[in-house]
Amino acid sequence: MITSIIIIAALALGPAKSLWQPKNTAVEAKKGGGESGFTTTLQFDADSAYAFTAAQCEFGPRSMNSEGHEKCKQWIIGKFSGYGCEVMTQQADLRGYDGTTLKSTNIIARHQPERERRIMLCAHWDSRPWADNDPNPDNWHKPILAANDAASGVAVMIEIARLLQNDTTLSVGIDFVCFDAEDWGTPQWEENQQGSSESWALGAQYFAQNMPLPITPQYAILLDMVGGESATFYREMFSLKYARDVVDRIWTASREVGQSSFFVYEDGGAITDDHIPLNTIARIPTADIIPYHPNCRESSFGATWHTIADNMDNISRNTLNAVGQTVLQVLAKE
Repeated sequence: MITSIIIIAALALGPAKSLWQPKNTAVEAKKGGGESGFTTTLQFDADSAYAFTAAQCEFGPRSMNSEGHEKCKQWIIGKFSGYGCEVMTQQADLRGYDGTTLKSTNIIARHQPERERRIMLCAHWDSRPWADNDPNPDNWHKPILAANDAASGVAVMIEIARLLQNDTTLSVGIDFVCFDAEDWGTPQWEENQQGSSESWALGAQYFAQNMPLPITPQYAILLDMVGGESATFYREMFSLKYARDVVDRIWTASREVGQSSFFVYEDGGAITDDHIPLNTIARIPTADIIPYHPNCRESSFGATWHTIADNMDNISRNTLNAVGQTVLQVLAKE
């Protein structure tokens, strides 16, 4: 079933996406396997998630107000609906950093909507309209394909929805939320950076300020750039501040399913992302699974971040599998 919440509003501005800010000290990795004696029987299919990532990229760039954005929206709605979720959209006219009106749609897919105890999985689905971190300045004004920085997180959620459609073991309902208008933040080449901290994560801000869910989830997991080659995920600082228990659930689950090489038990740094308005405005404890590359010269998010190289050539099935199987383990233990 597909319902729609149609909302036209001006944006109340909030936090910004920014680069990792590393801590001076790291947490020593826990010793031992951390096995709980229980492992989910659901097996994440990395090939399927990879195909879902590629399918989004086939629409081309999905930046705000573009043809690819509209086509991908309909595709995402159709996938979640086809896997038995109740789907609704939260639409809003938001204002970009440059005054552009952004036709934004948050997509909300509810698995087992009758269940009162709920967990939320979320990711943004729009793509960056400018490759402003590309090593070649000639590419700075070009849109990116955003295979990792958007499509991968949505793909992991769709694959989980596919696996859950016939599952009878899960005792909680799942709310899958695809945030729009995350990546229209002030570009690096813009001379006037005043207010840039308020120009990111616009869809998540609007969601948190105008909560469309009838039942508030117990907690949430944000999936951001979860398909990149050689990705490692450190414990993000704002996640620890607002949702330490959720972070512990994720990193424990990663050990239980043999994915601790991806989920490094160290504190990486702080990033303002879609999880900030969820934690501070909606009061949903939310942990961010986001890569940290401490030795990468181009960006601590990895060399392809906000470049034209963020394409399917740099998507790893192993990374998709590590994140997907870990999240399934978290859910199964509920």
